[in-house]
Amino acid sequence: MQLTFKKEFNGDMSQLPTREVEGAVLFKEPETIEKISLIANTIGLVLMVIALVGVYVRIGGLASLRKGLFGYSLQFMIGAVLSLIVIPLHELLHAVCFRGKVEFYTYLKKGLCFVIGTESMSKARFVFMSLLPNLAFAFLPYLLFMFFPSALWLGVFGATGIGSGAGDYLNVFHAVTQMPKGALCFMSGIRSYWYLPTKE
Repeated sequence: MQLTFKKEFNGDMSQLPTREVEGAVLFKEPETIEKISLIANTIGLVLMVIALVGVYVRIGGLASLRKGLFGYSLQFMIGAVLSLIVIPLHELLHAVCFRGKVEFYTYLKKGLCFVIGTESMSKARFVFMSLLPNLAFAFLPYLLFMFFPSALWLGVFGATGIGSGAGDYLNVFHAVTQMPKGALCFMSGIRSYWYLPTKE
């Protein structure tokens, strides 16, 4: 993996690395980064609210909150701040799944960070690449919280991470539902394509 940190992305798609493969099929997905951001943020908000409701129920609801209001407030803040701190680490975990060149971008105006590499991946590796940060920074801490509900910060951290991974879940959905058996996929700009190896 050869990682390059790029300057703040300004929305100009020509800045992004691209690739062409004869016969490649464009994923049926949102066409622009603005649409991707809108859909991912909407889905992410819904998922985060659902996960936070799970946290609320697990700690015992309103009665429990009243008893430990100060401690819970502090833990809530810690979990929320931690979820912001790990955003770059989330993208780095995506990056380590690449074997070749990968570029790291921030697009703070749209509330996004993302990595792009144009190498070919199997469906399984693409799904793993998409889900790895969410397993580490969302589902694992959320599951740990369910076993140790006194660690509210883990629940908040996990719930926020579950919501922020919405764009990755969309990538997985597209790959699983659109790629035929034996196909490979790659990124070109913000779009993803699949192809059968014999067509490369």
